[in-house]
Amino acid sequence: MQFVDTHCHIHFPDYELDTDEVRRTAEQNGVTRLLCVGCRLSDSRSAVDYAARHENIWASIGLHPHEADRYVHDHGKLQQFRSLVIKPKVVAVGEVGLDYFYGHSSAENQHKLLRFQLDLAAEHNLPLIFHVREAFDDFWPIFDDYKGLRGVVHSFSATGKELAQILERDLYVGLNGIMTFTKKAEQLDAAKNVPLNRLLLETDAPYLTPVPFRGKICEPRHVVVTAKFLAKLRGESLEDLAVATTQNARRLFKI
Repeated sequence: MQFVDTHCHIHFPDYELDTDEVRRTAEQNGVTRLLCVGCRLSDSRSAVDYAARHENIWASIGLHPHEADRYVHDHGKLQQFRSLVIKPKVVAVGEVGLDYFYGHSSAENQHKLLRFQLDLAAEHNLPLIFHVREAFDDFWPIFDDYKGLRGVVHSFSATGKELAQILERDLYVGLNGIMTFTKKAEQLDAAKNVPLNRLLLETDAPYLTPVPFRGKICEPRHVVVTAKFLAKLRGESLEDLAVATTQNARRLFKI
């Protein structure tokens, strides 16, 4: 069986584990492809560089909504970010979106930065990796201003209402270790109802380590732990889940 970790940050400079060992362990567990996702200009560059050095790793470049106040009025940095989109092995733009939970950046600036990145993805015909937290009501009107966007709502932990909105727009749904420790029945119910042809697996490493490894640094190999949990939750075989999610990842990201 093969698995794809469609969202990890092992290229971050503060990732505390030996990434050579992390990659080896992932491959030993059947995780044969990794997508390293940027959140700032610096680590988007790092994702591009890291992917260039490793055969089974690809990059997504993104400016996280938390960073909107920092970037949205800095034309120089936005142009530097734009220049990364044509680099080898860049297969997506993200993570991008809106986050009203922490309020690190104003809603207005988050909207502007989101549109900048939607424009960039549309211009280069790339899929997007969306981060949306407590902001779907504002996110959808912006998304719907564009035609033909494709991508995944990463780290999905909402309800059936939001799931229906995602599926109406032919987006994919990224599930990770949250599902193994959430206490919210509505989140698990939504996870059960994600169509198999719309499901992606991810870790968000080093964050969101699944049970039973809570308290340890998350690694791409842990995507298999989440897959086993989801297979049981959804009443599917692990083999079917592995095949479908790998095909979905290859279809969306061309990896």
